[in-house]
Amino acid sequence: MNDTPQPPSVDPKMVRYLRTLVTVLTGVMILGFLVIVALFVTKFSGASGPALPEEITLPDGTTPTAFTRADGWYAIVTDADTILIFDETTGELRQTIDVTAD
Repeated sequence: MNDTPQPPSVDPKMVRYLRTLVTVLTGVMILGFLVIVALFVTKFSGASGPALPEEITLPDGTTPTAFTRADGWYAIVTDADTILIFDETTGELRQTIDVTAD
């Protein structure tokens, strides 16, 4: 009496097909990884950031807390709740805005 189950027979064509699928998937994953690395290198290699002024002269007694830049001007937010808007080319103070809480 033989009670041990026999393993199913393996089809060689199916094994070859699965081996080909795994090989193709591995190649696609490696190629995708290389494309992602290339995109990161090209994106971040020449990133120099926005052009910032060399020097900013603030009124006496002010401490900057934030900086923002737009086309033709930049602004400094101070710890005294004021926004100082400067001309980008000359560096002169254009406008002072007092921020008040509601």
